[in-house]
Amino acid sequence: MTKAERRELQERQRAAKAAAAATGEKAPAKGKGSRPVSMQGGPSSAQGTPRRLTVSGSVDSPARGAFATTTPQRGARDARESTYTGDGDASAHTRGLRIFSHFGGLPKAPSSVKGDIHPAIVRLGLQFSGFKITGANARCIATLSAFKNYYSTPLNTTLSRHLMTHLNPQINHLVSARPMAVTMGNAIRQLKLEISNSDIDTPEQDAKDFLCHKIDNYIRDRIIIADQVIQDTAVQKIKDGDVILTFARSSVVEKTILRAHEDGKRISVVVVDSRPMLEGKHLLTVLTAASIPCTYLLLPALGAVIASVDTVLLGAHSLHANGAVYSRAGTALVALMAKTHGVPTLVCCETYKFAEGVVLDGFTKNELAPAGDLFRSFPSVIPRESLTLEPLPNLEILNPLYDLTPPAHITAVVTEVGIIPPNSISSIPLTLGRQTI
Repeated sequence: MTKAERRELQERQRAAKAAAAATGEKAPAKGKGSRPVSMQGGPSSAQGTPRRLTVSGSVDSPARGAFATTTPQRGARDARESTYTGDGDASAHTRGLRIFSHFGGLPKAPSSVKGDIHPAIVRLGLQFSGFKITGANARCIATLSAFKNYYSTPLNTTLSRHLMTHLNPQINHLVSARPMAVTMGNAIRQLKLEISNSDIDTPEQDAKDFLCHKIDNYIRDRIIIADQVIQDTAVQKIKDGDVILTFARSSVVEKTILRAHEDGKRISVVVVDSRPMLEGKHLLTVLTAASIPCTYLLLPALGAVIASVDTVLLGAHSLHANGAVYSRAGTALVALMAKTHGVPTLVCCETYKFAEGVVLDGFTKNELAPAGDLFRSFPSVIPRESLTLEPLPNLEILNPLYDLTPPAHITAVVTEVGIIPPNSISSIPLTLGRQTI
């Protein structure tokens, strides 16, 4: 036996021991009485045909072919995988798609309140974790309104210094309930900037009134008035008789459609929705109450109607420096289909939703949406108990909340500072007269 043959035999034996240890079998003994095994796995049979050594140490017949031979690398990999499936204690490793573990799981209400947390913040955290308040604008307004609640500066401290340390636990509590939105982060940074710039010698009540006034101005200027300007600009792109398609529900898109209808334009709307949140149902209720002709369909049926659409209006959770839109999962597919059929796609987005970072996909950072009732539309003759998806070792329900739409699929972005092409998004801070948002 050559040196190379002997080395290969030793590697085979190590792999066999590793597999036997993982499965609880006894590895073949190795000693002076053991018979040498050649590269073919042992002595030849009566017909002179060589036999092969399997991973468990037994000699296999050649009828099983070359695929029966287990390489050391494969044996070691099987041994590692068997450690996750061999016992009940490790069943948690097999449940769930580990590649999506960085999504953090579903939002949960904080089990305990740590620190001096205001009751309004506790209530808001419960609403965030239960998806009672959704949407980037709604979450930002609710957060800033909660920060306006009663605060008293302790003795021997100043408001500008102590309020910053008092604000951090409130923010951490909200983040523990659900990851912070880009809009909330921008608004909180602006609030902290106003606190740090406040005069130390200002009386406490005057400083509180000043900060509350700044919060009200931020909500008014960056959200409410910005939405009104976006409506005025987007309505000009809607013509009489147009068929408008929108996905899920965006507050600014909803106001734009209602504004076009109030201006006397005869329009019809196609509302595309997707599970599990089905946010488009709320938009459908609002539009039909205003006597606007609507068509409601789920995302898989988009291809049947996209050719008859004149304009696509979409909302955004955030808009990044490279022009990519981060929005509700399914937006990327709608924009792709519109691009394929030559339908212009307009994204209505306020400037305070802009983020300086560059995001290349929806996998790096995302959230999980609640599972919801996946079988609500099934026939009632089928028992609901037989359709309920229970946690099983081989089943995991995955509902990413957001996806990323590349700038190539977007025609233009409608903001309060004008209509901007996606490749010019990085110039927005300079347009606002500052270096950053």
